[in-house]
Amino acid sequence: MAKAADVVVQCLENEGVEYVFGIPGEENLDLLESLRKSKIKLVLTRHEQSAGFMAATYGRLTGKTGVSLSTLGPGATNLVTASAYAYLGGMPMMMITGQKPIKKSKQGRFQIIDVCGMMDPITKYTHQFASADNIPARMREAFRLAEEEKPGAVHLELPEDIAAEQTDALPIPRSLHRRPLAEHKTVEAAVEKLQNARNPILVIGAGANRKMTAKVLKQLIDKTGIPFITTQMGKGVVDERHPRFLGNAALSSGDFVHRAVEAADLIINIGHDVIEKPPFFMVRGGTEVIHINFRSAEVDAVYFPQVEVIGDIANAVWQISEALNDTSHWDFTRLLAIREANEAQIAEGADDNRFPVYPQRLVADIRRVLPSEGIVALDNGIYKIWFARNYKAHKPNTVLLDNALATMGAGLPSAMAAHLVHPDRPVISVCGDGGFMMNSQELETAVRLGMHITVVILRDDGYGMIRWKQANMGFTDFGLDYGNPDFVKYAEAYGANGHRVESAEGLLPLLEHCIKTPGVHVIDCPVDYSENDRILNSELRERALAV
Repeated sequence: MAKAADVVVQCLENEGVEYVFGIPGEENLDLLESLRKSKIKLVLTRHEQSAGFMAATYGRLTGKTGVSLSTLGPGATNLVTASAYAYLGGMPMMMITGQKPIKKSKQGRFQIIDVCGMMDPITKYTHQFASADNIPARMREAFRLAEEEKPGAVHLELPEDIAAEQTDALPIPRSLHRRPLAEHKTVEAAVEKLQNARNPILVIGAGANRKMTAKVLKQLIDKTGIPFITTQMGKGVVDERHPRFLGNAALSSGDFVHRAVEAADLIINIGHDVIEKPPFFMVRGGTEVIHINFRSAEVDAVYFPQVEVIGDIANAVWQISEALNDTSHWDFTRLLAIREANEAQIAEGADDNRFPVYPQRLVADIRRVLPSEGIVALDNGIYKIWFARNYKAHKPNTVLLDNALATMGAGLPSAMAAHLVHPDRPVISVCGDGGFMMNSQELETAVRLGMHITVVILRDDGYGMIRWKQANMGFTDFGLDYGNPDFVKYAEAYGANGHRVESAEGLLPLLEHCIKTPGVHVIDCPVDYSENDRILNSELRERALAV
């Protein structure tokens, strides 16, 4: 016989869990004691939301379920945003929350809310343990669902009295399983359309961001010369320095990539996820689409693919590549001309010496300083568009960009998780001043754990993304200004290293110093977004139309 809390931890160990991120409370002290005796490392954070972001990012980077912990009530409600982040973003993540005793309780309704009911719309699975004997089955099921395509968040509630029960139940071993393969007739249909096409294009989305898929996609591109674009969540699946990379769908419309899609006569949409704004809309009688994904396409007024290849994406792409014969009739002259125009536009501003720093210079300098395997973790703001368009990702999951929930506050915690997964790689977190302050307290966690990360705070003393939209809609500038602390002193108060950018030329050497010098570094970088509207709204559209 063993205590139920011990069995929960045995199940976590059985699943290969390395870390539990979170903040315990009175209701999960039994579980905390069981963790103390385990090899699993507890990463104690300063807010449950950060713990959830870290667990989700761990899942994103490893493919294994990241685990977060909170108590009941307010601890559990603080995990809601992180749950939605993992649920929409396709990141395997488990939340374990505490609860008052469910058989006998003398505290009335104190701190009690229906946590499972709250989590239900934003998880793949939620369950309250009512018996210690059921723990192994429910744990295994939760892990299975978290990691099954499309990955996402799951939630388990462990009441205080259940955690203390005795049981002889044992963890259930993981099963050997393989994803189903695409049916050969759909593969043949896709190959036939490709053989009959003249200038097809690949659109690589979030579902393609898997190691094996990246490998076979590059093989297909190298074999056939087919050009490709990526969505924001598909960045880096194939090295974006590749001569057939046409660009990233950072904007909704009017960019060079949209012209490229318009010029193609067949679109192969790989790993399409409806959480991302599509880089194209289908119309009746328009360009046909081949949908390759783990799941069938959700039918939409602007998305109704003619061929659906459903199954393991990597295997489907490999089958198609193997079956393709002579493609010498393909002509990519127009698509490659669009590529050259896009490349020329992206190069502009990379050495802009104006100060405060312009976003093109910022993106270029961070790309210059980071090696191919270096990781940039973005919070959410207008700079995300600049990174999506201008920052060339060399490897999968080296740009931790969230274009699903697109929440503020995730940049610093995701960088911290990236450091834990890849302690030998340089990690830079880029945050707006608004997003940084939403979870800035985690600087203490990073310092306490002896992390080596660099946090670049883009300071414009307001909610710049909203200001841009507000101006686009013709509204008066209102309600978006705030004050900031002295970020250098703020960093130093936590025991981190504080720095301030004094000139555009000073940014690159400062970044080089920070990634070479161990410790937590915080860089206060004033940024100028005043040219955003001209470049991204009017000039870019005009230049794309002229190609």
